[in-house]
Amino acid sequence: MSETPVHGAHGRPPTRAERWAAFKRSPFLPAIVLMFIISAAAGLFAGSYTYSMANPTPHSVPAAIVGNHRPAAAKAFITGLEKALNASVKIYPYESRAAAVDAVDAQRVFAIFEFRDSGREVTVDVAGASGASVAQLLAQTTPEVGRATNVSVTVRDIKPLQRGDPRGLAVFYISIAAVILGFVGAVQLSVHAEALTPLERIGFTAAYSLLGGFVIVAIVTWLLDALRLPFVQSWLILSFTMFTCGMVFTMFRTLFGRWAMLPTWSLMVLLGNPSSGGAVSWALLPSPLGTIGRWLPPGASVNAQHTAIYFPHHQHAFPFLVLAGWSLVSCAVFWTWRHRHPGRLEKRPAHAAE
Repeated sequence: MSETPVHGAHGRPPTRAERWAAFKRSPFLPAIVLMFIISAAAGLFAGSYTYSMANPTPHSVPAAIVGNHRPAAAKAFITGLEKALNASVKIYPYESRAAAVDAVDAQRVFAIFEFRDSGREVTVDVAGASGASVAQLLAQTTPEVGRATNVSVTVRDIKPLQRGDPRGLAVFYISIAAVILGFVGAVQLSVHAEALTPLERIGFTAAYSLLGGFVIVAIVTWLLDALRLPFVQSWLILSFTMFTCGMVFTMFRTLFGRWAMLPTWSLMVLLGNPSSGGAVSWALLPSPLGTIGRWLPPGASVNAQHTAIYFPHHQHAFPFLVLAGWSLVSCAVFWTWRHRHPGRLEKRPAHAAE
């Protein structure tokens, strides 16, 4: 029996271009790309936190000076402290201790050096609430410098952390929760509620943000009794943070489609969280991170929350302006190019109601 000849295009092996086109249509291409992205992200994630937190060192420590710091003993102490810290101590003279304490409350300085007895005695007032890592470093270093320069040193913490937060990390943790759940919520809306219209998407982002912020504060304050939070203010800060991060992902989803998680994760987690000043004070972070962190949502959230808890009478507008700026830009970009987002229909088709 003779074999039937094969005719036409179906009988020839596919060309390289055809195989590449078929591969691009398959699920293997995005899976391979994700394999490399996730591997790189794992290394970057570990590297970013290690770089910023493994060995924090100060670059410049702003401090208030009360009393006469011109005698040789006082100058020797300040010089010795700079050498011990391997950083400059920015001195801001104040006429009274009350004015210096107000500067600490306004978070313009991290410590107060009050010299007496021609500079032979100094009281070092640190503020754990201003930055636990800075306060701990000064509390450990100043007595050693005092012994080396023959200056009597007394260290006090005039603004201690709450008992349930001895390391000052609880604010960082609740802010991380708001940041990550903020954009994860937007991810889930994109996956499970794809047909939402643009206004509905913004509305549900605001809704889960308000509810999520409330639950975070309720658990930390009522259930765990870990922090005494100003309930309404902390709730609104966390909700504002969640909404901002959710809308940032929604903006990137509109611009980059299915790859939106990549810029969102990079901005919020790889860069934003390590530079937020929550785990390590900005004074101890590498200079670029300390500067950038203030302008990102995680840093703004930590800043606003920290001030609300420990310095309620010195709240600043800047962190709220940062969150508002990111929210407005994200909403504007999403609304302008909403036709590119899965929730692109202004009105559902008539059969959707059925």
